[in-house]
Amino acid sequence: MSIEQSGTFTLGDRAVQRLGYGAMQLAGPGVFGPPKDHDGAIAVLRAAVEQGVDHIDTSDFYGPHVTNQLIREALHPYGDRLTIVTKIGASRGADGSWNPAMSPDALTQAVHDNLRNLGLDVLDVVNMRLMFGLHPTEGSVEPLLTVLAELQQQGLIRHIGLSNATLAQVEEGMKIARIVCVQNEYNLVQRSDDALVDRLAALGIAFVPFFPLGGFSPLQSSALTDIAARLDATPMQVALAWLLRRSPNILLIPGTSSVAHLNENLAAADVMLSDAVMAELEGVAKTAA
Repeated sequence: MSIEQSGTFTLGDRAVQRLGYGAMQLAGPGVFGPPKDHDGAIAVLRAAVEQGVDHIDTSDFYGPHVTNQLIREALHPYGDRLTIVTKIGASRGADGSWNPAMSPDALTQAVHDNLRNLGLDVLDVVNMRLMFGLHPTEGSVEPLLTVLAELQQQGLIRHIGLSNATLAQVEEGMKIARIVCVQNEYNLVQRSDDALVDRLAALGIAFVPFFPLGGFSPLQSSALTDIAARLDATPMQVALAWLLRRSPNILLIPGTSSVAHLNENLAAADVMLSDAVMAELEGVAKTAA
């Protein structure tokens, strides 16, 4: 297993491996509360870095505070090659609900919370999670990114990204600050951002899909299951390999709380998809659409 086969892409001012790790699943059920297995969560984080992962995605609203505190416990002091990307823009209710937190005070507090819980003086990348709707919904990002740009000027943030964003919002944001990545839902069958992926690739901006298999169960597609079996891979590995092949600016952050599952995800770098298999997978996507 060698994640180096996935290649690299520049995120901010660093070239990172295109196969990273998402920390969301380290929190409790519903991404709320402490993990079921604290020691297991620490082991997964350490195993990821030991196997070459140099890009970890997190947020202080996972838990809340849980994943960042686990990352600090497991990996601090951080190696020079490790890039930690976080998100702000949401908060959690006492019932575990996800609520918008996009006021200037809330954004500023979130940056300071991330710094404290991660044990950092400056955050590598902060994604502004847009909470105008469940899915990307139009709305001006100017007041939000103005706050982040000010915090960047203060030296608290190195780079800025967007999450749950439309192309129009990315273009508006680029007039305010340099946008280094966009994080949206995207996978083999959730293809509404195809044009955005291509546009960002042309601009040299990373696209970071979440839910790489989404709500699409391999059990719903005998074709995907058959392709995976022929390649001696799992459907999830094929889905991840498809994303790596889809565009060179795609960075992956599959998450898990299991070292065994982590190893399985990272092994997706070894799954080579031929042009013929890519065409088959396009057929799977059209069938599921």
